[in-house]
Amino acid sequence: MAEYHNIEPVFDENSGILILGSFPSVKSREQRFFYGHPQNRFWRVLAAVFGEEVPDSVDEKRAFLLRNRIAVWDVIKQCDITGSGDSTIKNVVPNDIGFILSKAKIQRIFCNGQTSYKLYRRYIEKKTGIAAQPLPSTSPANAQYSIDRLTKTWQIIAE
Repeated sequence: MAEYHNIEPVFDENSGILILGSFPSVKSREQRFFYGHPQNRFWRVLAAVFGEEVPDSVDEKRAFLLRNRIAVWDVIKQCDITGSGDSTIKNVVPNDIGFILSKAKIQRIFCNGQTSYKLYRRYIEKKTGIAAQPLPSTSPANAQYSIDRLTKTWQIIAE
């Protein structure tokens, strides 16, 4: 059964970095905001990278992203998916990130995990002409990366 992306991208005209996930988890779709599962380490990693407190509410998370010139969205607009598992994704319809690129000052694109990176390369990179850089997934399913190892690897977004 097709699932639809129900979260608007976060960005403004000052956003210089775009972080793309694959598709929102069930928890994120319920909360209607990115990385909503409490076990996902996205917010803890970004807070550590930028030396800030971990944002809690949706408003705090949105303000954190904009303050640090970060845009966030996902590669997929619609797909068939079972639960939150990237490995179950089929029948992908990609998001059009062109409107973000036309309104923001995006200089670098990062993908949160290999699935988003592969899908970006397959569906979007030719349209944007911008190569993305993959980063290890902040998902709890990526157990081989500790929070410290993730933070060290993700540090590149602040450089």
